[in-house]
Amino acid sequence: MFYLLFQGLRQISQRTISTASRRQLINRVPEKQKLFQEDNGIPVHLKGGVMDNVLYRITMGLTVFGTVYVFYVLTVASMPKKQK
Repeated sequence: MFYLLFQGLRQISQRTISTASRRQLINRVPEKQKLFQEDNGIPVHLKGGVMDNVLYRITMGLTVFGTVYVFYVLTVASMPKKQK
């Protein structure tokens, strides 16, 4: 029983390794270098496209919300509670 399980695992691992070595990866580094080094007036953190812009806006929104919330909590914490 154990021998059959070992054989099956060995075949799966050999198949995975052999098929992975057949795939050719495309080197896209020169394309990305041209994109990010292009002088088009866009900040580097936004040159990646729409997704970079969306992530930037979400980050800025969360930062502004967090700052306003901290000031609110500090204001509430600094006010004395009313005594009954």
